[in-house]
Order: sequence, then structure tokens, then C-alpha cells
Amino acid sequence: MLNPPDRARRTGDGFMRCGDGHVRWGMFGAAGAVFVVRENNGLRVLLQKRSAMAHEGGTWSCCGGALDEGEAPYDGALREASEEVGPVPGIVSMMGEYVFRPSADWAYTTVVVEVAERFGSSLNFETDAVGWFTSDEVDALQLHAGFAAAWPHLRDIIELHADTKS
Repeated sequence: MLNPPDRARRTGDGFMRCGDGHVRWGMFGAAGAVFVVRENNGLRVLLQKRSAMAHEGGTWSCCGGALDEGEAPYDGALREASEEVGPVPGIVSMMGEYVFRPSADWAYTTVVVEVAERFGSSLNFETDAVGWFTSDEVDALQLHAGFAAAWPHLRDIIELHADTKS
């Protein structure tokens, strides 16, 4: 018997009403990536400034978006990042992840990954700017509400790795 042909993955773009009654983006959940680069003066994280065309435009957040059907959060986060700020250079090293699961049928997973060098620019309508920030600088930015809620957990992951080599 022959193997069936690969089935095209269905996009997860779209809103869904979650089990807790809230409407959220991502029919199969969503994921984002916080990129960390290790420099002589410490760690810096990549954030994007969301455009007026995106939810909570004008705020800073990680790259991210809807997962496609069957897509792992790590893969979806890196795919979304490459669509929004450009290809991720070289080999990435996983530092950790934080999962926000407000209901049994939806989750937003943020992966924290270390990269060897800075990258990124505004590639589409979702992103007005990108920047590399220290953790203290992130604390002072106007953050997207969802990212602001996740940031303390993400910062803990980053600080856990601050004194270790990748």
C-alpha cells in the first residue's frame, strides 16, 4: 500500500470563541518567540512594535500568531517570526517556554530562544519597528497586554540563563 500524499496544513488564522467565553486569535491556538542574544554587556531580547493594523497597535510584543493545524508551538513561533521580522539566523538554542492556557481549548505558548546574532526588520503590515532591549528596558516599554502578563515569567527564564553559556 502506498503512503497517502501529504495533506496541506490548514491555516489557523481566524478568531474562535474559547471555552471560557473569550474570543481569541488562532483557531488552533497561537505561539510567539522571544529571541535572546548574548552580548558583552549582557542579554538583549528582540521585540516588535505592533502596527496600527494589528491588535493593540503601538505596543511592543514578541513575534507571534496563529498556529496552523497540527503545528507545534515552537515551529509556529519561528514561522511567525520569519514572516514578521525575517529569517532567524543560524542555530537557535531553546531556553524555555511559558504557556498561557485560559481555557481547555486554547493556549498561547511563548518560546524563549537564544540566537547568535541580532537580526530583524519590519517586513509586513503587522510590524512598525523592531528593537533589541535589556530586560530593564522592556519593563519601561508600553507592552501589549498579553505580553505584559507573560513578561515576568519570560524574564525569569531569561535571567535563569544570564550567567550560563549556551
